[in-house]
Amino acid sequence: MQNNQKEENIMSIQSLHHICIQTNQYKDSLEFYTKMLDFRIIEETPDFHGREYNTWLTNDILMIELQTGKGEHALSAINQEHEGIAHICFLTDNIEEEVIRLEQRGFTGFKKKNGEIVYQVNQGKLFKIISPEGTVIEYRDSQDI
Repeated sequence: MQNNQKEENIMSIQSLHHICIQTNQYKDSLEFYTKMLDFRIIEETPDFHGREYNTWLTNDILMIELQTGKGEHALSAINQEHEGIAHICFLTDNIEEEVIRLEQRGFTGFKKKNGEIVYQVNQGKLFKIISPEGTVIEYRDSQDI
């Protein structure tokens, strides 16, 4: 009996399914995730449960559900004083190449630290970008924390 109780208490999460990102700037956000970050549209649904759009994107590793607010209600902007997820982070093999790739595509929304785009943390390098809807996206070149 005791072994069965232990097994029932084990979490059954297999992986992260998706991240849902809400936006007031749907077209800009959609272009950002598809053109800058190479996500592709799986399904774009207009007029979805009171939302102008609900769209599924993937890059074969992660899915993003990109959606507008319900009705005419404008969503509140992200700020550093909010609770909840503060940023999402992608692991990459080469930080410098990712910066160059984004710059070549015309991206300028880098979040700089001490005037630098790329900076050292613990065992690796990182940089951060800000999407049109305000999501902070971090890139790291090391799995170390």
